[in-house]
Amino acid sequence: MKSSISGFPEFLPNEQIAFNRAVSIITHHFEEHGFVPMDTAAVERVSTLLAKGNDNEIYGIYRLADENAAKKDLGLRFDLTVPLARYVSENSGQLIFPHKRYQISPVWRGERPQYGRYRQFYQCDIDIIGEGELSIEHDAEVISIIIEILRALGVPKFHTKLNNRKILSGFLITLMPEDKITAVIQLIDKLDKITPEDFDKALAELDIASENIAKIKNFLDVEKRGNNDEILQILKGYGFNETFKKGVEEIETVLKILKKININDNFVKLSVRLARGLTYYTGNVFETEFDDFKDIGSISGGGRYDNLTTMISNKKFPGVGATIGISRLIPKLIEQGIFKADKYSTADILVTTQNREYIGSYMSLAKKLRKAGLKTEIYLQDKGLGAQLTYASKKGIKLVLIANELELLDERAIIRNLQTKEQKIIRTQFIGHDVADMLK
Repeated sequence: MKSSISGFPEFLPNEQIAFNRAVSIITHHFEEHGFVPMDTAAVERVSTLLAKGNDNEIYGIYRLADENAAKKDLGLRFDLTVPLARYVSENSGQLIFPHKRYQISPVWRGERPQYGRYRQFYQCDIDIIGEGELSIEHDAEVISIIIEILRALGVPKFHTKLNNRKILSGFLITLMPEDKITAVIQLIDKLDKITPEDFDKALAELDIASENIAKIKNFLDVEKRGNNDEILQILKGYGFNETFKKGVEEIETVLKILKKININDNFVKLSVRLARGLTYYTGNVFETEFDDFKDIGSISGGGRYDNLTTMISNKKFPGVGATIGISRLIPKLIEQGIFKADKYSTADILVTTQNREYIGSYMSLAKKLRKAGLKTEIYLQDKGLGAQLTYASKKGIKLVLIANELELLDERAIIRNLQTKEQKIIRTQFIGHDVADMLK
């Protein structure tokens, strides 16, 4: 994946075909679970984008044709959730709730590009939005769908970390004023990226007492004390306040459902350190990462947001959603040879042309093949058969149709499988299913 502008990746044809294949698999699973497609505008008002408490640099929109034009109060979307909140608020009268939607679209973030992080990238989002209320069971549904899709893509060893923001906020309120909790949660979210010494220093700069810093670190080590059931029992024993208890109850509900559908501790691990730094999360949060490829960061994440639309609308539309970061996931799978990127064509078959006086006949055969459901490319350059077969082989096209003048007049053609070297003669007036059988 390369680009002349840092952070704005471009695919080669074989990579784009693989990327599109992944999108097709993801789309299939989204729709299999009843999610409907939608696409929101790439441009939003900056005030709308900031409603999420985003700390990323937003790409503002300028009027390039007018040198004197001031910066417009518009920006490119940095995720797909904020536009969804605005969309639901504006169209609630026409939607059926719970509203289950998916969107696969590019987003833009003005941050420093690095390995696995881009300024332009695709997100594959699913969200379930309720009107007034939304049951916690939907959180488990979203997590299970993401795990199902990652397995369908052939993603190797991975796990999903699960936490609840109420657990963190309920614990922290016992140690500090409420106005410091958000800053501390954001620090916890960065624990994997900073040293323990830097974590202590940052907490001290927030005027957190040393004895409370020790309590925070001790609490965050809970996840090292056993499996999910054992950690839950420890958390239940704390029972700091109603907020904390509610968080433990919600996370237990999700874990019980996942266990019933055979998603066990190998796939989902309770982690009280997981914070998902954006301030709009209100309950369960989750994040998926490779077991082995630590350099790539998270490949999926999401959570519950009950109050996001209240910043835009007077009505409450609680939601839960998740995103798959395919712009970092698929290149890694290609790099590891897990997801194949060996085709430079979308075609199943290439119709070769040996006699240019019969181009119309070759085109007619190509049309018949397409009508039979085969993706068909026709070679129209004035080259020999050998060059055409090499072209098909280089592009990864599995089948070729070969017919000279006599064969065309006799309504016959040869179908050759370039991979197995199998070939057979077919009658062109009945062309179709006999060719498709050679693709299997």
